[in-house]
Amino acid sequence: MKFAVRFIPTLVVAAITIACSQPKSIPINEIDFGKNVYVYSDTMKMEQMQSLIDSISTFQDDREREFGPNRVAFLFKSGVYDLDVYAGYYTQISGLGKLPSGVTIRGAVESRQVRRTALSNFWRSAENMMVVPKGGKNFWVTSQAAPMRRMHIKGDLGFSKDGYTSGGFLGNSVVDGTITSGTQQQYFTRNSSIGKWDGFVWNMVFLGVKNAPAEQWPKPPFTTIDETPLIREKPFLFLDKNDKYKIFVPALRASVSGPDWTEGNLKGKEIDFKDVYIVKEEVDNSESINKALKDGKHLLITPGRYYLTETIEVNKPGTVILGIGLPSIIPTTGKKAMKIADVEGVSLAGITFHAGPMRSDVLLQVGEEKSKAIHKENPTFLFDVFCRVGTDKAGTATSCVIINSNNVIADHFWLWRADHGPSAVKSPGWDVNLGENGLIVNGNDVTIYGLFVEHFTEYQTLWNGERGRTYFYQSEMPYDPPTQEDWKHGDVNGYASYKVADHVQEHNAWGLGIYNTFREGPIFADRAIEVPENPKVQLKHMTTFYLSGKGGGINHVINTFGGAANEKNREQKVEFFPIVEK
Repeated sequence: MKFAVRFIPTLVVAAITIACSQPKSIPINEIDFGKNVYVYSDTMKMEQMQSLIDSISTFQDDREREFGPNRVAFLFKSGVYDLDVYAGYYTQISGLGKLPSGVTIRGAVESRQVRRTALSNFWRSAENMMVVPKGGKNFWVTSQAAPMRRMHIKGDLGFSKDGYTSGGFLGNSVVDGTITSGTQQQYFTRNSSIGKWDGFVWNMVFLGVKNAPAEQWPKPPFTTIDETPLIREKPFLFLDKNDKYKIFVPALRASVSGPDWTEGNLKGKEIDFKDVYIVKEEVDNSESINKALKDGKHLLITPGRYYLTETIEVNKPGTVILGIGLPSIIPTTGKKAMKIADVEGVSLAGITFHAGPMRSDVLLQVGEEKSKAIHKENPTFLFDVFCRVGTDKAGTATSCVIINSNNVIADHFWLWRADHGPSAVKSPGWDVNLGENGLIVNGNDVTIYGLFVEHFTEYQTLWNGERGRTYFYQSEMPYDPPTQEDWKHGDVNGYASYKVADHVQEHNAWGLGIYNTFREGPIFADRAIEVPENPKVQLKHMTTFYLSGKGGGINHVINTFGGAANEKNREQKVEFFPIVEK
């Protein structure tokens, strides 16, 4: 057996030596995924695999790689492995079994804390494996954009070690032992089964989680909802019993708790690779990608950065676009990065969109303006979609994501205007990485599970559609308004992070945490959440927190309710809106 593909030849000397020692040809039944994808078999020598994994992981774990160009996918065929597998920046670790039990790692599948804090342990994932941790405990020390999905941890799981951590996502997984959240400021856990949960800071939300802690609030700040109203789990790559690659698209489930795979009878559909176009870095461009979509193909986008001059147009119902190794799409001419038509059943998963040097009105658009079709029987799903305005180079986009279609379901967003990095200097960063809104929802009956939005210059989230639902919200206001005059509209200081438009009649949200750091001086936001006072606009468990800065703060939690979060009183909470008199 051999690696199905080769790694970047300039990455590290150890990787070069091992990769180049492998035969160059692709064996029968293998698929050429291009560079930066490693496919492992348990018939290979464990020492050789460990050496290569260590060299690549150490390279990707370096702080300089946070905004670097390399993306990596480690894929494991069914079998048992005695390995410690570590995820650095832009690294996906995935099993290729149809069930997590197909791949057993006896050792570790971890994101490590290699610096004083893990507040920037972003852009990595672990999926579809069973882990038997050495010493009984596995660690996944991360902050945003670092999901664990379809994992079975045969022991305990730790989400932090010594330093600070800030938010995460666990979905469709089983943890036999205790999850220790430690310093995690907030966390969202969905459709999982756990032995026990230990720890809290500001905002912990459990949706459809078996053996979740009982709801308590404000201390511990546990929001616990028994069932997820409607979910289709994220599509994944697997090898069938004939050793052929396929993409599996799980079936819709309604009013459910727990994972979709624990009974062994996984429902859904398989996509043969004759119907899949493999997108490769330094091979594909806007023209080839759009041609494949026009020909009716699904897309598997492999690791890399894709600089595109034209918008990717997704027009066919049921299209699956699956990224492996956290690929990045960057528009270079001011156009949209991707537009999904107002059609049903599209699945977009595992893609990062970066704002380019010319201003885009939006990076990802779902549906045309004033879309009217109803898709409740077969919604479009968006999984692990991450957006960045500002990376190693400055970028600009008016909005990151606009959802115009009805009935769309998003499962884990992180939309981020950079607060640090090469292009996010403290001043004049306000005028460099321009981005007004993270998310705008115009469609009706849109649901978001796990919404993280940070640092945009106006509303982080603007909800115009009816009957929207948000389960878990984490947001930081912009760090860098130069003055109060630069950050106000009319007589209102700042912009609310979570804004529900005045005309909306019905909206629900659970577990919202909004925080501030104003670096340039005493800056104020009049409110963290702004909603119309209609009886069917209902929110539960809201928190504001003053992190740091040069004074100022958030004057109210929601509308005119809730005290000021500032240097003297750093944390404020409101349990329900409309306000319930006790």
